[in-house]
Amino acid sequence: MSATAIITGASSGIGKSIALTLAKEYDRIAITSYHHPDDLLNTKELLTKLGVDCIAECGDCGDYAFVQGFVANILQQWGQIDVLINNAGISHVGLLTDLSVPEWNQLIQTNLSSVFYYCHEVIPAMVHVHSGRILNISSVWGEVGASCEAAYAATKGGINALTQSLGKELAPSGIAVNALSCGVIDTGMNHCFSKEELNELEESIPLGRMAAPDEVARMVKQLLDSPAYLTGQIIRFDGAWL
Repeated sequence: MSATAIITGASSGIGKSIALTLAKEYDRIAITSYHHPDDLLNTKELLTKLGVDCIAECGDCGDYAFVQGFVANILQQWGQIDVLINNAGISHVGLLTDLSVPEWNQLIQTNLSSVFYYCHEVIPAMVHVHSGRILNISSVWGEVGASCEAAYAATKGGINALTQSLGKELAPSGIAVNALSCGVIDTGMNHCFSKEELNELEESIPLGRMAAPDEVARMVKQLLDSPAYLTGQIIRFDGAWL
């Protein structure tokens, strides 16, 4: 399949797994990361070995100037963007009253504003060809809220509302927009929890375990391959947890 995809937050975890899964069919994949340049380079090397033409840049997805330059570079080199996967994100665990204003702003910029920035820059190219897929990686906390993760949940709730709205807005232009609402995924984002806390968490999931990043990647691939009539949806992927 001759197609171009952008994946944010692709140095490890879910983003890296998505990149490697799409490499089986996509011949051009652009990836980003902010704090992990060596890991991003490793992802690029793996993609290159699989025959993928890869653009990899380190930068803050919450910085509009970086996003503008990154997308412009992709369009200059490849001329099209078929798929945008907004995966980059950070978390914060703690009471809302203990969260500083700079920490709140960083969560909003990284998790929510970045989705707006990438959509803002990518959508015109998709509208031009009357085709495209946008998939936002969200969280069940964006649907039901979470004690001690209120700020994180707020960013994911914003992503969900943006997804549903863009689904309606872009449907006439042939662009499908959906979000994958993830439960507990076995990534580095869970390193803030103790082994005992993680065990208790897994016991609360009917399937009895966390999902692997590869499972999320395979679900992403299925959604990208779905008919364009599937749009504006928040698809829950949580092992019947909530």
